[in-house]
Amino acid sequence: MPTPPRRSPTPAQRSPLPQRSAPRPPERRKKPRWAMRTVTTLSVVVLASAGIGHTVVTSLDADIARVDPFKDMKNRPQAGHGMNVLLVGTDGRDKITEVERRKYRLGGAPCRCTDTIMIVHISDDRERASVVSLPRDSYAVTPAHTDRITGKQHVGHPIKINAAYAEGGPNLTVRTVENMTHVKIDHYLEIDFTSFMKTVDVLGGVRICTIDHLKDSYTGLDLPPGGHNLHGGQALQYVRARHVDGTSDLGRMQRQQRFMAALIGRATSSGILLNPMKFRDIIRAVLGSVRADKGFGTGELLDLGRAMRNFSPSSSEFTTVPIGQMAYVVKGVGSTLKWDPRKSERLFRSLRDDRPLSAHRKKRKAVRVGVAPQQIRVQVENGTHTAGLGKRVDNALASTGFRTTHRPVDAADRSVKRTVVVYDPRWDRSAKSLATALPGSELRAAKGQGATLKVIAGTDFMKVRKVEAEDPYQGEFGVMRGDDAGCS
Repeated sequence: MPTPPRRSPTPAQRSPLPQRSAPRPPERRKKPRWAMRTVTTLSVVVLASAGIGHTVVTSLDADIARVDPFKDMKNRPQAGHGMNVLLVGTDGRDKITEVERRKYRLGGAPCRCTDTIMIVHISDDRERASVVSLPRDSYAVTPAHTDRITGKQHVGHPIKINAAYAEGGPNLTVRTVENMTHVKIDHYLEIDFTSFMKTVDVLGGVRICTIDHLKDSYTGLDLPPGGHNLHGGQALQYVRARHVDGTSDLGRMQRQQRFMAALIGRATSSGILLNPMKFRDIIRAVLGSVRADKGFGTGELLDLGRAMRNFSPSSSEFTTVPIGQMAYVVKGVGSTLKWDPRKSERLFRSLRDDRPLSAHRKKRKAVRVGVAPQQIRVQVENGTHTAGLGKRVDNALASTGFRTTHRPVDAADRSVKRTVVVYDPRWDRSAKSLATALPGSELRAAKGQGATLKVIAGTDFMKVRKVEAEDPYQGEFGVMRGDDAGCS
């Protein structure tokens, strides 16, 4: 006779969990260390959707370290629809070898701190996931609380949002996020480096595409343009890198969101969900380094997993809370990011009302092109005797987003009738995008022209047409759909 499946114990039947000692106070560091843990938590949810092996999953409660982020919390926001999970990250690396630490530049002892926070909203019908990143330097005001290290009583005061964890741990982090967003947090999860690397490796890697050369001396990331199948360590470098361009943390968050979407696509488009052995290995890799609230157990994991059988990248959305003011300086805190009050309120209202974020898309008036204007360098020449035409064309291109030199010159031939785009054949896609912005212009290939394209303005010039790239981040909140993140 077959053995009946084990039933998950009720909360009353579960044995009390031992109290964990308070973590060490965080050191002051500025190295990024967060999105990999949010990625792996989502992967657990997705993989659980297979509904494989009840006994395999119900035995995992003991593997999850527990934390109480909702202790003594009163006057919380009213519950909305769906489920809201707060994901934070630690830089735990206890099971990473010294060779891996050096290779992937992970440093020495972790500071046990968090840099960035995400809210994951699972819709009530379990058909959609909306992921909102909260930048680590966001301006925030804490509620009154007790310092978790010194026991000192604090009144509410301004901080950067990532400092809430240092002062009051998970409890203050949840309270601060709820006060700022008015979104009720139902569950809390912490992830670390180890689970991220192991999960990506068990999946067989995750494919990422980039049009730029991504090089970061801090993390050691070095990815030339093109498609790459990233495994654990290299994937860790990719999601940690914040020195590859001038966008710092905001650009890093977009790359992390792309990676999360690609990871979900990898898990749901392959046979992984139907392979009990791989399913078990991934679950073990992730849960070995996770801390969760006491209410998030295997019963919730299984219920959520069953409801998300049809979860796919096309049903996921990723965005960052809208920023109203960069470099908002606060005395005693420093430079912060201040949220746009109106846009952020509409964003969080969508979460509370269980509505898709991408419903707020603006109507597009620009023509789609293959390469974004912001990636195209242009030198303008005046090919006519009309004074000031070169400057007018330069200004018009620059206002549309092209990277002009702002120093137009006169062309050798001043009798040009039809505007010409001169380009190196190696940059033909950029040339086509630029020509689209100049209706009626002529494309002229010239070997050796280099990366800077040339526009010779002719007497036919009328205007610059607005163009934009096929940007996956759409709508009022810059929402990226999960199925927009893959390689073409």
